[in-house]
Amino acid sequence: MRLRYAKRGPLRFTSHRDFARAFERALRRANVPIAFSQGFTPHPKISYASAAPTGVGSEAEYLEIGLQAPVDPEELRVALDAALSPGLDVLEAVIAGPGSLADRIDASRWRLELPGVEDAEVEKAVEAFLGSSEVLVERMTKQGRRSFDARAAVTRCEVAGAPDLPSEAVAVPCAIIDLVVRQVTPAVRPDDVLSGLRVVAGLEPPVPPRVTRLAQGTLTAQGEIADPLDADRVDVGIGER
Repeated sequence: MRLRYAKRGPLRFTSHRDFARAFERALRRANVPIAFSQGFTPHPKISYASAAPTGVGSEAEYLEIGLQAPVDPEELRVALDAALSPGLDVLEAVIAGPGSLADRIDASRWRLELPGVEDAEVEKAVEAFLGSSEVLVERMTKQGRRSFDARAAVTRCEVAGAPDLPSEAVAVPCAIIDLVVRQVTPAVRPDDVLSGLRVVAGLEPPVPPRVTRLAQGTLTAQGEIADPLDADRVDVGIGER
């Protein structure tokens, strides 16, 4: 079974390890007939796909579980969603078709909200970033501080219009960046792109940006993200699969 889940609100600060522990507890509470690996230390058959960094919200996290017996996908979704804390929300469950889930994910789409920053300032920074053949940034890794190019993996980086506010509302500037990044090694994360905007244009948001992953999947020729569960969504009964 393949699941899509979200990390929302304060739960975006849940680390991947914390979520994994919470999800295993949810499986037990929901009485899911999870399958286990063989050997001296059996583990539940759970495979995660490209988890979002801690502190980042997401509407498109994916995982796959192996089951000992067939279950109804919607009943499984409801039971797991009820067993997890609000903010860790199971959005969809489908029976896994042929092929690997990981092979269907090679890019992500992100929404970067920059409170206190005007659109015009971000547009200039984005123009400078996209106009650069290479933007070197640094990040601390397990192997120490590493320098790498944050530009090559970016296929879209543009300022999205903020929603209209009522005429009597006092608007606080908040530029929004629509970002699409291919999966490469080393991985280029939204904070790396923000570091790149600082490198090329000195862009320094006054408060930490709010980052949300909107989609994961295969990058199409049109630059869009194809849903990795599309191939699994077939209208057949459990016993017909």
